[in-house]
Amino acid sequence: MGTLEYQELEFIIVRVREISGFDFSGYARPSLLRRASRYLVKHAMNLSELTTHIEQGGKAVYDFIQELTVNYSEMFRDPEFFIKLRSEVFSYLESYPAIRMWVAGCASGEEAYSLAILLKETGIYNRSLIYATDLSERVLSSAREGIFSLGHMRTFSENYLLAEGKHSLSDYYHVAYSQAVMLPDLRKNIVFSLHDLTGDGVFNEFQMVSCRNVMIYFNLEQRQRVFKLLYESLAMFGFLCLGKRETLRYSGYEEHFRIINSYLNIYQKIR
Repeated sequence: MGTLEYQELEFIIVRVREISGFDFSGYARPSLLRRASRYLVKHAMNLSELTTHIEQGGKAVYDFIQELTVNYSEMFRDPEFFIKLRSEVFSYLESYPAIRMWVAGCASGEEAYSLAILLKETGIYNRSLIYATDLSERVLSSAREGIFSLGHMRTFSENYLLAEGKHSLSDYYHVAYSQAVMLPDLRKNIVFSLHDLTGDGVFNEFQMVSCRNVMIYFNLEQRQRVFKLLYESLAMFGFLCLGKRETLRYSGYEEHFRIINSYLNIYQKIR
């Protein structure tokens, strides 16, 4: 109980697709295997019981999908990334009358709120709109509330200081019932909505797209499809931000971008 073989995982992928329409076939198998096995342990199930569970459809299969897709994030994760955003990206965008940004795979909203704070401190928040999307309604619901544990805020505050924040992170939230609640003024220009990178299409044109630490969960073929979506979603001279372990190589779009920072994987669309 609690351990799946790769052949069993393929069977589960097929059943989930048949029951829900959600297709995990483009996801990297090691990550899926770990998450599915963790689900079995958490719910004390074997393969047969899991199959019976997801074949109920509805909330049962939805909960399983949520478990396999939820990603952990931090505010100001990789502080040097936010330093470079301020100096290289926001300095370029500050002349724009309106700025649209997309945080793809936003999890509980940590990066969206980090961007909002950075935009405020740069003086361009009021003409910016951040679209933050995920395929998990559970984490989106949490993100909309903007509530984080005080334990997490200690780590977030350290990241913020390392990112050369201009104030104190506590200036951007209040404490209620031993939790940190992001201020309404910080949430007003963030739109949280459902979007599946692997199946949904372009829904706006953006001056910046941040899709960090998401591509690592996809196989090469799926990554290439997602890169096409991100490319088509970017305005000319818009910026694409990937995670440290991710790259444009083998995307098919290498020649369409110039490198802003190769270590932090920040690129600008040039054709």
